[in-house]
Parts: sequence; structure tokens; C-alpha cells
Amino acid sequence: MARRVNLIRWLLLALLFLVLGLAGAFWLLLQGSLPKYNGEAHISGLSAPVVIERDALGSVTVHAQDRLDLARALGYVHAQERFFEMDLMRRSAAGELAELFGAAALPADRKARGHRMRARATAMLTELPENQRRLIDAYRDGVNEGLAALAVRPFPYLLTRAQPHTWHSEDTLLVVISMYFTLQESTFQRELQLSTLRAGLPETVYQFLTASGGEWDAPLVGAPFKWPQPPSSEELDLRKHGPDLKRNLQHHRNDQHDEAPGSNSFAVAGSLAGNAALIANDMHLPLRTPSLWFRTRIIYPHSQRPDSFIDTSGVSLPGTPAIVAGSNRHIAWSFTNSYGDTADWVRVMIDPADPSRYRSIKGWKPVTVHRETLHIRGAPDETIEVRETEWGPILASDYDGTPLALVWAAYQVGSVNLDLIELEQVETVDKAIVVAQHAGIPAQNFIVGDRDGNIAWTIAGRIPLRKGHYNPSEPADWSEGNIGWHGWLEAAKYPVISNPQEQRLWSGNGRMVDGVMFEHLGDGGYELGARAQQIRDNLQKIEHFTPIDFFLIQLDDRALFLSRWRQLLERTLDQVPSSTWRTEMQKALHDWDGHASINSAAYRIVRTFRQEVIGNILDNFAAEVRRHHPDFLFPRLAQIEHAVWMLIEQRPLHLLSPEYANWNQLLEACAQRIAVEMQAQPGGISARTWGEQNTAKIQHPLSRVLPGFIAQWLDMPHDPLPGDSYMPRIQSPNFGASQRFVVAPGEEEQGYFSMPGGQSGHPLSPYYGSGHADWVAGKATAFLPGLPERTLSLLPLKISQ
Repeated sequence: MARRVNLIRWLLLALLFLVLGLAGAFWLLLQGSLPKYNGEAHISGLSAPVVIERDALGSVTVHAQDRLDLARALGYVHAQERFFEMDLMRRSAAGELAELFGAAALPADRKARGHRMRARATAMLTELPENQRRLIDAYRDGVNEGLAALAVRPFPYLLTRAQPHTWHSEDTLLVVISMYFTLQESTFQRELQLSTLRAGLPETVYQFLTASGGEWDAPLVGAPFKWPQPPSSEELDLRKHGPDLKRNLQHHRNDQHDEAPGSNSFAVAGSLAGNAALIANDMHLPLRTPSLWFRTRIIYPHSQRPDSFIDTSGVSLPGTPAIVAGSNRHIAWSFTNSYGDTADWVRVMIDPADPSRYRSIKGWKPVTVHRETLHIRGAPDETIEVRETEWGPILASDYDGTPLALVWAAYQVGSVNLDLIELEQVETVDKAIVVAQHAGIPAQNFIVGDRDGNIAWTIAGRIPLRKGHYNPSEPADWSEGNIGWHGWLEAAKYPVISNPQEQRLWSGNGRMVDGVMFEHLGDGGYELGARAQQIRDNLQKIEHFTPIDFFLIQLDDRALFLSRWRQLLERTLDQVPSSTWRTEMQKALHDWDGHASINSAAYRIVRTFRQEVIGNILDNFAAEVRRHHPDFLFPRLAQIEHAVWMLIEQRPLHLLSPEYANWNQLLEACAQRIAVEMQAQPGGISARTWGEQNTAKIQHPLSRVLPGFIAQWLDMPHDPLPGDSYMPRIQSPNFGASQRFVVAPGEEEQGYFSMPGGQSGHPLSPYYGSGHADWVAGKATAFLPGLPERTLSLLPLKISQ
């Protein structure tokens, strides 16, 4: 017996040593995949040494002797810190994720491959100017040398047991295209759903639900639009069909109407800021670990002035050799998503006698068929057919079954280029506008200021030029040739606002202009103006600004938008018969402090009440559409607040579900549903704080498929977060400000910066998660990198020979 016990002990000890040995070996492998931070490295293609400095947060400063060397060095750094994330961006755009992750990624690949973006990127590359191709090639070579210089492949490839693939020049274009998907793809489905919505409702009802803007509008030019009145009972009576159809709907309370990729940006002229213009930008995107952006400063000699240097600081996008947003000592610039209409669906008329042909502008024409091969890890390849027309690929069907071809800005020649790099050498607002308007990026609001105090707004990126009269928000037949796209809008017709009289500019993804300027941009589902309105009003309260004033505006989490909903809920509760749930809810509402505070139950209650009411009202209209189109799903209607509030104020009985006797009953039922739901949870209603719901879930891309203890190690802490939709401090668990900065060009030393998710993609790096805690706490770091803590010299390969 003793011998058996001893044997078991020895076996357990041996197993322990084995586990420790394996853990140690894996730890050593992880160490081997760390970037090189100090010393020297020799790489080919450099014309002169390049110095790479990192400060305490890992912010990178690259000193080079020319722009080509800088591109090569930046590629080297990006690859060592972020290659896996770059890889995911090119693969997601090209539809090549299954090659890395297996069959689980096939649905995403099949959807993306329909766009054939790798083929398009390869063709776009040949259209670029030679100097841009040289920059991309230098960056490509730097990426591959940086990857090859790692002793061990990046750690995600160890976990997935895969090998990283070489970086190609077209991959840089695919990274830009991936941002087209991030910022514009949602509009495709929206327009399909709008088409079905229109087909299923009377025209006046459709116009009432989908109108553009209202009292929350805060454009730079023009007055708020006027919302149409609710339709009459003759046009639609929701009560005549009974509640049975609605009961078949599965009601979901969610944030689909409250979240979308966007950003805040604002500026004041130098006359209000002491000297130079003051610019603020926080780009709202899905959040991840590491951050999408990479804190970067680049310094190299000015090509036209031998004694001067280009000194540009901001954020770069790994996968590309450019500073996306930032300041160059002369100008500072920023972006927000414009939500212009940059895609159309074309109804494809198939030849009844030959389904392989369609009616083109020049008559019947064969549908072009491309065979796309999807490589699947651990499984045989899959081949899909992509059917294309002269307008674009056939990717959907209209409500009546007619095939639809997509026309999208991202497909067109000129949609992707590196013109943005020219901003590094621009010194005035006027020249920055010219560069921005020709930039090959998703169409963005561009706010820029210079050190002389000038400010301006325009659209950066290409705007489609439409011909003929048609509604671009709905599918249309282009085969007659009288409607469609005719290249790009010429720069002279771009909307521009320069040095406005009020000396202030602001953007929160809402409507910016009206009239002809708005017609050129179109409506791609721009955001409710509440956030922009709050920024505008903050700017109008102050006559002299410092950078800290701007930073405080970025962190403004006052719940001004929900104040009327709070009053509505309180009035509703006052009319409800006495009950436990009413008493508990009224008590919880006492902690309302007017902010989206993490400890506020009142804020969460009011917010949830609003969503419950909106969902309930929209379900009524969805049920009507589903009488004719059973698979209908409501599109995201960013402006729906205007329609819903008008119904609550006017309370037309014919637009109320027959399950309620009156509108008060609907509101009471919504309040009771959320109260009962919250009561059933530990601690009851008062314990349902906003921070409990709005808790950070900022994850590494791999953590969803890893054991919990490893995922927890990779992800950022689960901090409760203040802020929400419809206020400057946009925040949800995994969506919010992917960076914040405030800067005056020429006065960068006084600027502020903040970024979630950290700088490095390696969990053993001292820069993994760097700066994240400050971002959570609303504490800014310096805009410029601090003193260098680590220095790496990249030397031309010939020097070592």
C-alpha cells in the first residue's frame, strides 16, 4: 500500500514538473515573439539609419532621413507590435478568415468574398501614382522584415497553431478597405430594409417613420428640418387588425438604434484659443485589445527645405504607412463618419428567355461569373460563384425577388490611395482641404485648423456623382442609362465651411449642411443630432478656450437627451395604482443626477424605459409590414426619436396597438415590464446601476475562443464605464472613443491624448494595455510622446557587411 502511495506521489510530482515545464516552454516561446525594443537591427533597403524611440506608454517616435525609409521602418514596427491585428483586417476585407480559423469563419468569408476585394485591391494598386506604390512597397518590405526578425512568430499564431503569411502590397489597400466595411457596410442592409418597409406601408406612413431630422438637428448650415405629421386613420389604422399578428413578433430591447460607428470632432478659431486653432477628435468605433490605432510620431527632413523637418504626431493605422489623424506643427486635423450615401442598389432585370443575361445600358449582356476559392483550415476548399454586372456584384434581392447589384464607392477607381500622407507637409487650412477632398478613404467629415488660427470643415474622401432623378436610398433600375453614377463629384462642388462667423465648428455624425450641399452628400443614415447639439451648446457657452476645456467637453456625460424621458416616466408612475414595483421604481429614480453615472440606477431605468417604449411602438408598424413580408426586420432608424416622441405627445389612437386601451396604458405596461424584470434580479431595482450594465468588455480578438483564465489575462479589466449614446462621452461595453485628442498646431506640448486597449499587441510587452486605465478614469496623457525609455536603431544592411 505504501509503495502504491509513493508511486502516485511520484506520478503527481512528475505531472506537476511536466506542466510547469510546458508552461515554462510556452513562456519562453512568448518571450521569443516580443518586439525588439533596444539595440540595433539591420534591415535591407534603408538609405540611412532610422532611430525608433518608445516612451513609457510605448508611443513610437520614428526619426528617418526620408519618407521611404520612414515607411519601411514603420512597417517594421507595426509588424513586430501588431502583425496579427493587421492580418485580421486584410483577411476580413478579402474574405480569407477561414484559412486561419477554419469552418467557423466561413459565413463571414462567404459574405465578404462576394465583394471580391482582393482582386479589386490588386487592380487599384496598379492605378496609384508611382510615388505611392513605392511607399507601399517600402512599407511592405519593412513589415516582412519586422516579422522575420522575431525569434518566434507572433503569439496568436502559437495559440492557433498557424503560420503568418507574407505581407503583400495590396494588403495595405485591403486594410483601408476594411475601414470602408466598418464605416459603411451597415448602410447596405439598411437600404434593403427601407425598400421593404416602403413596400409594406402607405407612403405617408413610410415618410413619417423615415424622415430626415427634426428638433435635435444641429447642422453647421441651415435650420433643423421639420418632421412630417403622423398619418391619418384613413391612411393607416393599426387597431383594425387586432393584436394577434403583433404577438407573433419576438420583441427585442437592444441598442440597435443607439449605436453606430461615428465620432466627435470640434474646433474653435485661434481668436478664441489664444493664437492657433484648437482641434478635438474622438473616433467612436468597436473597441478591442490592442487598440485599432497606434500612437506614432514621425520626424524626417522636409523635401523642399533642407533645414526644416516634418514633425507629425497622432495615430497611425497598422497595415498602412500614414498618420491618420493628428498634428504636424502647422495644421491639426480630425475625422468623423459622414454618413453620406456612398452605395446604391441596382435592380437587375434578368432575361426571361435566358437567365444568364441581364438588361444592361447597351442591351442584353451576359452576367459575369467569377469563381472564388475559399481555403478552409482543416477542411477541403470551397468554391463559390460571384455573379457580377456592369454596376457591381449581385449580392441581394429586393422585396419582390428582383436581383440587386451593389454599386459602392469602395469598388471604384480612386476610392483608395495614400493622398492622406500629403497632410504631413501641408501648412494651411486651404491646402489641407484640397488634399482631403482627393483622399482615397471612406467619406468623412474633416475638421482642420492651422497655427494662424483658421478653421474649416469639408468632406474628406470621394463623393459619388449621381446623374438623373432617383431616390438613392432605394433600389432602382439603371438599365435605361438615364440614372446612375458618373464618376466622382468634382472638388469644386464639395461642401466647404471656412472660418465661420461664430468661429466654431462641430460634428457628431449628424447632418452638417442643407440645400445643394446636402443633396450631393445624400443621406446614408446620419445620426440623431443630440450629441452634436450638446457639443455645439458647450462651445457656445465659452468665449476663450484652453485644451482642458475641450477635453472636458469630450468627457461630458450629462443626460440632457433623456431628461424628457425621465419626466415622462415620472408622470407615468404617478398615474399607476400603488404597488410594490411602482414604489421601488420611484425610490430608485431619486438618485437621478443628470449624468450617465456608473452608480446611477435612475439613469439605467430611464434609458431602458425609452428603449422599451420605442421597441413596443415600432413592433406595431413591423407587424403591419409583416402582413405582406413575413421576414421583414426593421432597419436602424437613427432619427426615429422624432417620430416616437411626436406619437407620445399627440397620442393618436389609430397608431396604437389594439392590445392597449390608450397611450397611458402602453407607457404603464412598458414601465411595469422593466420594473418586474429588474425586481427579479438580486438587490432589486435600486441595485440595477448603469455601471452594472455598462461594464467594459474590451477583448483581444482571440479571447472569445480561449479558456476563461487565458482570456481574462488578454482582455482589459471589466471596469464600469460612465457615458452613453446621445452625449459627447459615447460609451458602451465594447464601443466608444477609440482615441481622444485635443491639440493646437504649433502648441502640441499643451495637447492631450487618451486611448483604450493599449499600444502593444503582445501580452508580455510593457506596453500591453498601456494608457488604458487613464482612458477609463477620464485622465488624459500628453499629446506628444514622453522622454524615450527604449531606443532601437535600424541600420542599412550594407553597413553590417
